[in-house]
Amino acid sequence: MDITTYKIKTPKLKRKLCIALATDLHNYPYEEIIAAIKDRKPDIIAIPGDIANSYTHGTDNSIGFLYACAKITPSFYSLGNHERRYGGILPEEVDKAGVVLLNNTHIRFEEFHIGGFPTVGNLKWLQEFSELEGFKLLLSHHPEYYNKYIKEKDIDIILSGHAHGGQVRIFGQGLYSPGQGIFPKYTSGVHDNRLVISRGLSNSRKVPRLWNHPEMVFVEIIGIKL
Repeated sequence: MDITTYKIKTPKLKRKLCIALATDLHNYPYEEIIAAIKDRKPDIIAIPGDIANSYTHGTDNSIGFLYACAKITPSFYSLGNHERRYGGILPEEVDKAGVVLLNNTHIRFEEFHIGGFPTVGNLKWLQEFSELEGFKLLLSHHPEYYNKYIKEKDIDIILSGHAHGGQVRIFGQGLYSPGQGIFPKYTSGVHDNRLVISRGLSNSRKVPRLWNHPEMVFVEIIGIKL
């Protein structure tokens, strides 16, 4: 597993904010991931979807991961396409684990807003979220939603996954992503200094990764007034 850190500056925060971006677990074992998060001591954990696996229909690791995250620091979760297809993680289970579920909803946390724009996103809610005052952090599983729905909105940071780094990476370029097709644009990294994409945490034998390790991402948001 690769560990990647991105640093983004903003005039909208008066502090430094460290975010652990954990996406696309797909019900895989999580001990190494939790160890990496504990070692980094982030301020929050953002989980933008697909911790479930709609093909195997198991959730033991998915639910265990939520419990483990909540024990470390405040954790926030929005839904991806695997949760939509499978529906195996119930809202009450997320709540019991101590994680905040953001499903076309947002909360104010300290001095900023955190929202979740899931696979079935509500565009009216997204517009209302973008009009809030202050720093806005959005969990949105699908990076292809950035151009379609989010790019023109006043949202400071968008955290995504879904593309699995393009599954096969050739000279740093992903080969394929659902929703984007061949040689997709959005598979990893930081785009427009605001869209952050993780290559995801699972490593399925059925659809193997090539030259593309699973990735745990940390995002450091730095208030430029510091």
